[in-house]
Amino acid sequence: MKKSALLFILLSCLAPAEDVRQSILSDPKSPYYVDFSRYPRGDRSLPVGVFDSGTGGLTVLNAIVQYDEHNNRSGLDGADGEADFCHEDMIYLADQANMPYGNYASEGKTDLLIEHILKCAQFLLGNRYYGDGPKLDKKPVKVVVIACNTATAYGKTSVEELLKQAPSDLKVIGVIDAGARGALSVFGPQESGSVGIFATTGTVASGGYVRAIRRLQSELGLAGDVQTFSQGGLGLAEAIDEEPDFIDRKATTVRPNYRGPKVDVGLLPFYHFNQDPSSLLCDGPSPEECSCVQINSPENYARFHIVSLLESMRKEPSARPLKAIILGCTHYPYVQEHIDRVLGELRQQDRYQALIGDQVVLVDPAVNTARELYTHLHQQKLENSAGSLENSEFYISVPNPEVPGAQLEAAGSRFSYAYKYGRTAGQGLAYVRNVPFSRQNIPAEVASRLRQQIPAVYRLIQRFEETNAKTRFLAPDQRL
Repeated sequence: MKKSALLFILLSCLAPAEDVRQSILSDPKSPYYVDFSRYPRGDRSLPVGVFDSGTGGLTVLNAIVQYDEHNNRSGLDGADGEADFCHEDMIYLADQANMPYGNYASEGKTDLLIEHILKCAQFLLGNRYYGDGPKLDKKPVKVVVIACNTATAYGKTSVEELLKQAPSDLKVIGVIDAGARGALSVFGPQESGSVGIFATTGTVASGGYVRAIRRLQSELGLAGDVQTFSQGGLGLAEAIDEEPDFIDRKATTVRPNYRGPKVDVGLLPFYHFNQDPSSLLCDGPSPEECSCVQINSPENYARFHIVSLLESMRKEPSARPLKAIILGCTHYPYVQEHIDRVLGELRQQDRYQALIGDQVVLVDPAVNTARELYTHLHQQKLENSAGSLENSEFYISVPNPEVPGAQLEAAGSRFSYAYKYGRTAGQGLAYVRNVPFSRQNIPAEVASRLRQQIPAVYRLIQRFEETNAKTRFLAPDQRL
């Protein structure tokens, strides 16, 4: 058998049974089909599309909503007290049913992750969602913002290639370059120091931030010794979104289904965890006397990972002090104040003092993402002068009850971990339905956090649910 024929057979065996790209581009019978021949081009009135693996990307949307670096009348630089995007409609999708994205790489399922990402992009490009049944009146978007570091690292190129095949000139904006640029902005031309990359395990494994920092360091002409240290924040994003495999606020002792990181009991004096029973679980009378300790609050997850980052730096004799930490997951700004406080505490300890600069800048890539979005809309003359942020729409993915064999957690609202990461790409299954935000699909703790930490976006969510005709099927007690 010729090598070329053998290679063809091998590739055929490896190829997915159904490529979602082809469904989007060329199968009118597919629910994912987008007729790009009729796609509106250059339409200023279309919304801006934003998606993330969960509610974390709302921090990016919050930065967009509050962005004010230009005069809205003259277009000149300088804030004018009026948000630069105040006349833009936004559509946001949280792919909650398939999160966390950061674990797909470690489970060997990056092809499945890319499929999820392409389906998210298709949702923004298409008109379908679910209410009391399938609906077909959602507007398409004029730009796609991937408000997720892992999705940017693994899927941005795939979305761009899809649009090129369409063909479409829609812009795709990701958060990684924005974060790298923000971190390097704290360095002078000859200045040395370290950048901490605090992201999901998937984003860290992709190497996306390290590559972006090295490329931009060269482009910006920074000649100092800029070191990078990465920490995969296993469990933090999941805890923020109340994922039961990583946090259970009702638990009082160690859990058999806990999937968070293993705690080094020897480092307990440095973690300085909140030892409240609802925040830290152990199998003994106190953490110091336990053989097993489990983290059970977002704040304790953050403490664990900041100490872990510094411990990895301690193993490198030539490590330079931290000057910046990139919050390389859109969920992490929710605990930004806590991270800053932990760094201040650790700076006072001899063990870590030399590793932490006098001022460590926590870089949220969201603002730089908003800046790139503004520049694109302005340069392409796509700014909307007649819309309003008040028209923004918010959707979230939930398990599709019609998928055969789908396995849910006991509560019945989320896929089990084994099923979520045991699926295979290319099966042609609509695993999820994208529905409007409601109390049914947003945990009370998450809604409370949104209300407290990003009130401007929370008000937009409330307005969407209370006044938009698409959500009239919801009973009042199902709204946020």
